This record gives sequence, structure tokens and C-alpha cells, in this order.
Amino acid sequence: MNLKYEKIPIKLKGSIFTTLVLYLNSNKINIINYFLKQEIKKSPEFFKNAPIIINLSLLPKYSNWNEIQELIISYGLKIIGIVGCHDFYLKNIIQKSGLPIFSNTKNLVEKKKKNSKKKFYKSIFYENTIHSGQTIYSKKSDLIIINNVNEGAELISDGNIHVYGKLCGRALAGAHGDRTRRIFCTNLCSELLSISGEYCLMDAIPKKIFNKSAQVIYKNGMVKIKKL
Repeated sequence: MNLKYEKIPIKLKGSIFTTLVLYLNSNKINIINYFLKQEIKKSPEFFKNAPIIINLSLLPKYSNWNEIQELIISYGLKIIGIVGCHDFYLKNIIQKSGLPIFSNTKNLVEKKKKNSKKKFYKSIFYENTIHSGQTIYSKKSDLIIINNVNEGAELISDGNIHVYGKLCGRALAGAHGDRTRRIFCTNLCSELLSISGEYCLMDAIPKKIFNKSAQVIYKNGMVKIKKL
């Protein structure tokens, strides 16, 4: 085939995307089942068919992976990979199940911590509505939306996020590890809010702040929502 004048039909590009990570520190099926059920009950539509990565760094040895995998899948979650698996025997079982095992992310975490000390002095502005399915990423800058953010839309910023409108979609600030970053909004009803990888769902928004002006911060190991 002469490809000289053919348009290349595919292209591979790097991208920024977010995936939930489930940390397992117990191999007792009844305990995993109980807490998983409680978490999913908070926002069943959000977790429906959600892609998820499993972190096994704290999982005890001699765990029944097949049983654990079946339980997680039974809740409709889509396992796309494994991290933190240091048990050679367990690795073989997981690989036989067809799931990829991602490499150690320790260096990446250290790099994020270094990057978190950097200050950002610029901002990216969007004046149009951010529609469902759109992902907006602001690299090394704050992100300012002067309009509404619809359900199913996603905002990702290395810096702070400001929404001068209704925030219904997801908002993830401090994407490269800076926990001092914040989210500011004039009308908060977001599906998911995240600061540097720590997140909370819509049900965590206090009723007195829902659909009101608010700021989202990271404090004492948790994402907290305060009146603005």
C-alpha cells in the first residue's frame, strides 16, 4: 500500500484524565463488601460503570484476588489496572486474569511534591458554557470559567479553579500535587470536587451551601467545603 499521500488514520497523544483509585487494606470479603456498599450508596449514578484502579500496597499476603475482583465487578465498577502490587504470587494471579499491573508511582509522587512548591502567575479564561463531555485542563495556571459548567463536564487545573456560574460537573484543582490550591464557585452543586487527588462527592456538600457560593479547600487530610 502506498501511504505517501494517505492521511494517517490514527494518532497517539498524551492527555490528562482522572480515575478513581480504590485502596484495599483488608482481604476480608465481608468487610470490603460492607464499606464498598456504603460508599457506592452515596452516589450510585456516579459509580455506575466507573473505571477504577485498585491499589494493593496495603493488602495482606495470601489474599484471594479472584474473590475480591468478582466482588468489585459485581458493583458495576470497571477495573482498568492494578498498582502497588509487590507480592510475586499475587502478581501472577492478576496477570493471568488479564489485568495490567502499572509500575511503581513513587517517583511520580515525589515529583508532584516538588512541583507543588511552584507558584503560578497566569490564568486561563473561558467565557462559554462548559458542556457535558468536555474536559478543560489548565497547565501550570489557574482556571477561570465565566459561565456555567454542566453535568458530565470536567475541569482540571494545576492551580486554582474559579467558576463564576453554576458548577454541576467535576472540578479538580492542584492536579500536580499542590494541596494549597482551592476551588471557588458562585453556585455549587458539583458531582465531584478534588484537591490534589483527594476528593468528595455531591452528597458531602452541606445543605446550607448547596447551590450557594462556596470554596473548597484541603485541610487535615480531607477535602472541606466552606461558605464563601
